[in-house]
Amino acid sequence: MRRREFIAMLGGAAAAWPTVASAQQSSIPVIGYLSSFPAELNPKFVQAFRQGLSEAGLVEGRNVAIQYRWDDEGRYDRLPVMAADLVKQPVAVLFASPVPAAVAAKGATTTVPIVFAIGSDPIEAGLVDSINHPGANVTGATFLSVELGAKRLELLRDLVPKVESIGLLVNPNNPNAAPQIKHLQSATDRLGLKLTVLRAASLNEFDDAFSPQKQRLDAMIVSADPFFISHRDELVAAAARSAKPVVYYAREFVTAGGLLSYASSFTDAFHQAAIYVARILKGEKPADLPIMQPSKFELVLNLKTARTLGLNVPPTLLARADEVIE
Repeated sequence: MRRREFIAMLGGAAAAWPTVASAQQSSIPVIGYLSSFPAELNPKFVQAFRQGLSEAGLVEGRNVAIQYRWDDEGRYDRLPVMAADLVKQPVAVLFASPVPAAVAAKGATTTVPIVFAIGSDPIEAGLVDSINHPGANVTGATFLSVELGAKRLELLRDLVPKVESIGLLVNPNNPNAAPQIKHLQSATDRLGLKLTVLRAASLNEFDDAFSPQKQRLDAMIVSADPFFISHRDELVAAAARSAKPVVYYAREFVTAGGLLSYASSFTDAFHQAAIYVARILKGEKPADLPIMQPSKFELVLNLKTARTLGLNVPPTLLARADEVIE
């Protein structure tokens, strides 16, 4: 999706960067919004973010302005420049999601309050000191995509009981690649399974990663990464060609034809983060706001894909599914 189309989806003038100039003239606070999620997902995330603000009495264009920057092409090297640009505007609070954007935001300032919505452990990502007392100028919400890797492995084994060798697909350009490998390696070691790490940072590496000639794996797990969800159609197609069971970290993969996903709600994290942004704008400090964690998780299963792979879905797994796609 081109930037022009994305701005139209976000509401035209409300998303345009010149908003900051008029906001400064009228002395309303400006929020910097930095995202590396794909363009087609950002509108619903922005909607959830705006909803959180509105519940605190903040309405974009009326008593608060939002300055948007996004990288929706997996070019994480551009994020530090975007973050620095927002800090220079200046902005009163900087919101960033997911991990690559949050890391860039923290690298850009030690004084501007930062609120994140990420899928990793924020301590492990080097963003905060602790969950209850974040410290410094950073706080936010996590949707625990990384920590749910062991649960996705458990669901995969329910679906494919005889699995022995697992592949984990990561984007080596993402700061959360190492923690995702560590978490899943620990889980596979406990179960006596073999883990093979596969890497893809471009579209032409998808087929290679899923190649049965290169990797004789029983099944695969796709790690959390904005680039992967940006190109989920291509990734799911490569998985289908490999005829391997693959588990994902977001519902969007399953609606695109993927087999199974297990995740918390991304939109809830954006909503919660916006509430923190509002509280900071009203005078609270990030260091005093504990990291918010999800309480609801969603299992989505594509029965058509399961049948294509020749899998018999256990009735217990089917009963646990929050959504079943026929």
